[in-house]
Amino acid sequence: MPATTTPTDERTNTWADAKCAKAFWSQSELPVFHALTADTLAAAYPDPSQAAGRQVLDLGCGGGTLTRGLWLRSNGTVAGILGVDCAEANAQRYEKFAAELNAGDRIRFEVVNFSHGLPTLADETFHGVVSGLSITYAEYFDEITQRWTQQAYDGLFHEVFRVLKPGGRFAFSVNVPNPSWWAVGLKSFFGALRSSPKPLRLLKNLNRMNRYGRWLKMEAARGRFHYLPAADVTAKLAAAGFVGIGHRLSYAGQAFVFHADKPATEAV
Repeated sequence: MPATTTPTDERTNTWADAKCAKAFWSQSELPVFHALTADTLAAAYPDPSQAAGRQVLDLGCGGGTLTRGLWLRSNGTVAGILGVDCAEANAQRYEKFAAELNAGDRIRFEVVNFSHGLPTLADETFHGVVSGLSITYAEYFDEITQRWTQQAYDGLFHEVFRVLKPGGRFAFSVNVPNPSWWAVGLKSFFGALRSSPKPLRLLKNLNRMNRYGRWLKMEAARGRFHYLPAADVTAKLAAAGFVGIGHRLSYAGQAFVFHADKPATEAV
């Protein structure tokens, strides 16, 4: 998710923009997003006690909804969670809720552009990796062919496999092909307005998210981003070495939640 500013430039990616990051913080107020978060955390650790003593990576963490959810679901028994994202503005959210949870340095944030892989993270560091609607946006532009390719997307699965400990689990969500943002919005709209402490701000951010969503789908149509069928995602996970791969629908039918495991022992 490299940084620039306006969605009109062919090479622009707005994910690192503070305005974009803050707009998507409002996702955490949507009931369907609550369900997606719960489904992803359940895929990662079906029994919350399984997270105790674990080191977890939150990949493309945004405002840290999965990080916060994992901490609460484990009753603070998780050993540590590292959130990585290309938008530096998300550090504000991490600092705030880490302090609220008295997490100390067990919840941390780092600026990482995962389109370039995870070069600062050592092999077999994490017991688990989680990700929410993020890896779709790993991008790679081939200067020779002048085309966007899936190289960064495929490479990210290999990088996740590398940083997982043997027996570790990767649980993540990705949007379905041709996702409908309106389906998500309509499913959540009235309930979110009733529950939001600042409904006018929520409306503003929902409109902004919808504008970004139109740009994301346009770029996906050009091959830059990757809203893939579940069978394609499964094949890519298997090619990276994962086993025990499964998925289910969530997010008003607009996202797949996947789980995949790194073998506990290397194949002979």
